[in-house]
Amino acid sequence: MKITKIETEIKQIELKTPFKTALRTATHVEFVRVHVEDENGNLGIGEAPATKAITGEDIEIILSSIESVKEQFLNLTCRNSLSLLHTGCVIGSSAKAALDIAFVSLDAKQKNRSLAEYFCIEDFTPIKTDITISLNEADVMLSDAKKAYVEKKEILKVKVGSDILHAVDVIRKIANELPHAEILVDANQAWSFEDSQFFINNMLGVKIELIEQPVIASDLDSLKMLSELSHIPILADEAVFSLEDVKKVMESKSADMINIKLMKCGGVTKAIEILEYAREKKVTCMLGSMLEGPYSINMALYLAFAYRDVIKYVDLDSPLLYKEPSSELDFEFNGCEISLKK
Repeated sequence: MKITKIETEIKQIELKTPFKTALRTATHVEFVRVHVEDENGNLGIGEAPATKAITGEDIEIILSSIESVKEQFLNLTCRNSLSLLHTGCVIGSSAKAALDIAFVSLDAKQKNRSLAEYFCIEDFTPIKTDITISLNEADVMLSDAKKAYVEKKEILKVKVGSDILHAVDVIRKIANELPHAEILVDANQAWSFEDSQFFINNMLGVKIELIEQPVIASDLDSLKMLSELSHIPILADEAVFSLEDVKKVMESKSADMINIKLMKCGGVTKAIEILEYAREKKVTCMLGSMLEGPYSINMALYLAFAYRDVIKYVDLDSPLLYKEPSSELDFEFNGCEISLKK
């Protein structure tokens, strides 16, 4: 069946509280939603949020990128569209991801298969996501962490900024107050090598799962040195967009783990390539996200269930941050546990 129509719209979802990192502050999830329809009326939906600080794309860039290429996919099959998207379209990774997600979801519908069937998911045991603790004053972050923990959100992804003394203080406070919580520290490229070393040295005896992208993405030399000296695993995030990036980081031993995001790699198709490589090479992964809408989160969650053997950490907490629950999710969130709706 051939594609006959591609349309876009801008959507927003209000957050409970502002989302703050070293790179940005957001009060809403804002994203482009793309609708792809075939000649039989089947519909595939994809999404991409605006995260210019990370992918270089704002809403207007994503919209204009999709508009500039959409005519090329008309009268093509989903499979041919996916091939063209990833070999012949020079657009940003988030715009590619929105189209990729839509093509994949449409392909599943054309095959009369649920996405769970499409991805051959056999184990439906609930998985757990972390919950983001936004960057703020230390006492506010500690209060937010305690509240999350009481709500059975025991995996805490704590956002820290360039003030390294603040980072040390807040992580120590959370670790001391919540000794049974899993703490993931995300610096979002905010530290220098020296600051990173200072933080690591001040975390002796503090239980931390990992440190995510402590230094700027392009500085693989510093990332590698930190991975060698750190007693805490180092996770590469902004340093790894594509499979080629992942291979470069892992083969040079510049990080212990990688964070895969659909918006960085260009969608489901490319994420699967990275996950298959990770499975073959026994690379530990986080499956992450930006602040995203329900359809892109749905697609990432299907991957999280399908590749639970290589995905150790799931960072797909956007729905927990929405002010109101979304009826468009295929999954239920109970604390940090996620299960497929029946």
